[in-house]
Amino acid sequence: MDAIAIGPLLISVPRLYAIVVTLMLLGASAFLLGLPRKRHGRWFNGLLLCWLVGARLGYVLTHWSAYQDTPLAIVKLWLPGYSTVWGLVAALLWSLWYLRDRIASLLGALGLTVVASLAWLALVTWGPLGSAPMPREVPALTLEDIDGNPVELNSLTGKPLIINLWATWCPPCRREMPLLENTAKRDDVTVVVANQGEDLLSVTRYLDAAELDFRYALLDPSQHLLTASESPGLPTTLLFDVDGKLVERHIGELTQPLLDGWLHR
Repeated sequence: MDAIAIGPLLISVPRLYAIVVTLMLLGASAFLLGLPRKRHGRWFNGLLLCWLVGARLGYVLTHWSAYQDTPLAIVKLWLPGYSTVWGLVAALLWSLWYLRDRIASLLGALGLTVVASLAWLALVTWGPLGSAPMPREVPALTLEDIDGNPVELNSLTGKPLIINLWATWCPPCRREMPLLENTAKRDDVTVVVANQGEDLLSVTRYLDAAELDFRYALLDPSQHLLTASESPGLPTTLLFDVDGKLVERHIGELTQPLLDGWLHR
């Protein structure tokens, strides 16, 4: 998932597109549906709520195994995990019920909702604000691990490779560390956690205090990986295939369903 930085905040580009499309839907529906102002407001607010709830619950139900051990992640609405189809169905059902006594407004609402969804999909596909994920392949960098041993990144190919860019001062980085540690225990993937810009003492203190153990806990004091990935901020996670080619770049906090999807593609 691509993102842009606004001050200290990272906003995912698909969510930014969703905000733009939502504002366009608000203006178009107020002008075209012919509903009284209060009723239009109730319909529109209900539409957004139903879309969000439907999209979230639909995603959770289709990825339930990933949420069983961490059910509280369901209510962390800022994390990835929404189903466009389920959200659209919930929004359409809301309009069918709420505008059932105004056929013309109902038909217009259904049409505008579908058009808005298609517009969002078109923006995500086109990606006018996004950038091509970088780097295209595993960087030819040699970094030291916390024991002082050199590690050549491009020597770690041969199976899927996850490289996570993090820092101890970054709250979402810390929250996703246990997920990465669990993933690192698998035999079918290699996980690298590359600290960006901090010294050895800060990194080892954090890992020891959090009782985290990684085979490839590397130091990148000059932030070469952050530069190579052209990332606007942390955390950033890169997925490379068995040949070392970039498959995915995710900016922001990881989730178990997202990691599961990466490793079952």
